[in-house]
Amino acid sequence: MDDKESLTGLFEANRGHLRAVAYRMLGSVSEADDAVQEAWIRLDRTDTGDVRNLGAWLTTVVARVCLNMLRSRETRREEPLEIRMPDPVVSLGDGADPESEALMADSVGLALLVVLQALEPTERLAFVLHDMFAVPFDEIAPIIDRTPAATRQIASRARRRVREAAVEPDPDISRQREVVEAFMAASRDGDFDALVSLLHPDVVLRTDSGPVVAKAWSELRGALTVAKEAFLFRGMAADGYPVLVNGTAGMLVVRHGRAAAIGAVTVAGGRIVALDILADPVRLADFDVTPFTGRS
Repeated sequence: MDDKESLTGLFEANRGHLRAVAYRMLGSVSEADDAVQEAWIRLDRTDTGDVRNLGAWLTTVVARVCLNMLRSRETRREEPLEIRMPDPVVSLGDGADPESEALMADSVGLALLVVLQALEPTERLAFVLHDMFAVPFDEIAPIIDRTPAATRQIASRARRRVREAAVEPDPDISRQREVVEAFMAASRDGDFDALVSLLHPDVVLRTDSGPVVAKAWSELRGALTVAKEAFLFRGMAADGYPVLVNGTAGMLVVRHGRAAAIGAVTVAGGRIVALDILADPVRLADFDVTPFTGRS
């Protein structure tokens, strides 16, 4: 095996990890793949003879690429508070899609990705690398041009913001699915009282409908408000299929053989505390519903 083949093999052995880092940084599957590809290009052009830990070196490269992409994304924003739903990773949870399963190892829920989206780029990088992948602060600091002590403070600030805004879901997937299925059934049946009973009093419903509507992003709070919204759109529940979204229970709504919405549901204490819905027809246009509906 020559050096190029050896390097390629080592890179491929780290690809899954690098993709997972980039996805958590960017919230976009396609941009994560772009970041990983950029890391390969840089690796191919670099003399790594003195690199002792190629995995750590590649992680640092991907982190730098992602940080630049986040900063570029901020400068392109026309609206300072422009928000979009992170890309959901949808699976049946049966191991049939190993690529998705690998991406979501040590799964990070869609609701948490929404919270991460609100962090400053350096905060997000410090939190993701340290809290999710146990990268030492000494290795993170040079990426963001800070001292290790300052990097620790940045990560601490990010961690505090995440804890204030994100709720840890119940660990039992079966119980999560029971609650989601009960919610879908109550919505189909138009049982308003049942809907309210399944929702936490402070539940949040976040919806990304895409640029085709006047208000692409909406956020509603409170059990009564969210139940009314679910009641109005109860017809969609009739077309819903249970799935896993980012490793937690969720739903896929299929209309006329195409994905109409993907919903991630955060269940904590036996009740729904967050619903994150991607309903952007442009982003859903290429989503293959066949593995979930069983129909081609």
